[in-house]
Amino acid sequence: MTTGAIIAIAIVVLIIIALIVALPKMRERNELRARERELQQRREHVSAEHREQAGVREGRAEEAERRAQLAAQEARRERAEAQAHEERAELHEHGQADHELIEEHERDHFAGTSAVAEHDRPATHDRDLDGDHTESEDDVREDDVRQTRPR
Repeated sequence: MTTGAIIAIAIVVLIIIALIVALPKMRERNELRARERELQQRREHVSAEHREQAGVREGRAEEAERRAQLAAQEARRERAEAQAHEERAELHEHGQADHELIEEHERDHFAGTSAVAEHDRPATHDRDLDGDHTESEDDVREDDVRQTRPR
């Protein structure tokens, strides 16, 4: 054997040894890369799921806020109605809304009370016939206005 052949065989043996040593490391690196790719895919999948859930929950939150705004508006409306009722109660309590308690057909019955002012009472035929009815200042003024108005 020649020196060239021995050198060639030594080089081939060294290459084979290097491959035997390097192949497991290369396989390990390839497996590691594959595991990294799988991990990255899982990350992306889970991130997408979380973002989807975040979107759904954000939509629910906005809907809840709208319902809360409507509820707040309803509460303000109810509070305003309660205040209006309270003010009406105070008017009635102080006798300033007695006219609302009396219906038209009851005016004569409550004549002279704070519920029916003297000028609000309708003239009845019985009083006119008996002569009890006297013209009030308002009636006289109204007649004067009618007479002085050009026709």
